[in-house]
Amino acid sequence: MPRYAQLVMGPAGSGKSTYCSTMLQHCEALGRAVQVVNLDPAAEFFSYPVMADIRELIEVDDVMEDDSLRFGPNGGLVFCMEYFANNFNWLEESLGHVEDDYILFDCPGQIELYTHLPVMKQLVEQLQQWEFRVCGVFLVDSQFMVESFKFISGILAALSAMISLEIPQINIMTKMDLLSKKAKKEIEKYLDPDMYSMIEDSTNILKSKMFKKLTKSICGLNFGLIARNLEWGIAISLQCGFKQP
Repeated sequence: MPRYAQLVMGPAGSGKSTYCSTMLQHCEALGRAVQVVNLDPAAEFFSYPVMADIRELIEVDDVMEDDSLRFGPNGGLVFCMEYFANNFNWLEESLGHVEDDYILFDCPGQIELYTHLPVMKQLVEQLQQWEFRVCGVFLVDSQFMVESFKFISGILAALSAMISLEIPQINIMTKMDLLSKKAKKEIEKYLDPDMYSMIEDSTNILKSKMFKKLTKSICGLNFGLIARNLEWGIAISLQCGFKQP
């Protein structure tokens, strides 16, 4: 029997740990067994029990304090994840093998891990070898939705992760309960598939022919691949306890 896994991804502070905690509570209420694995070697606190914690293998603080390495926070995190990729046997032992396992992997918030470093792709391939069916959940802070250029940045990051990992992915807007009433109304226009026209009306910068052509290409690319699951992402965020905008 196959096992199942979600890679919970997104920028730092986008709500990954909150998502895992809420999903865990939701599944427990339904009587479904779900486990969480912390893959963030820089994590300081999370409000859920874990079946495995990468900090048992390696921690960012230990790497940064090593005089022979001299890494800062970002370099230290990359070093930890590369070390993790070379020690997948630790994860295999931690996961064991139980049929119908459903695992949430709470991933680090460093975006380059999903966009141009091979670590997370290697993890996906390893999980698939262990007969996991893997999907990606990419969280985007809803505050990115209230300004056109921030929104483009957010969905480009989500698109890059999806292409890099080559797994089914859904993108979820989080923290909608923190937005003002005006901002909540602004979000609705970003569900319009004619995104370019909406952005063109919102700024004078795009009247430049050079930027106009580039932005139109970007909007077309992202909405061909991303926008179709935004409404599903809103539905999931509501089911996970986020307030409706």
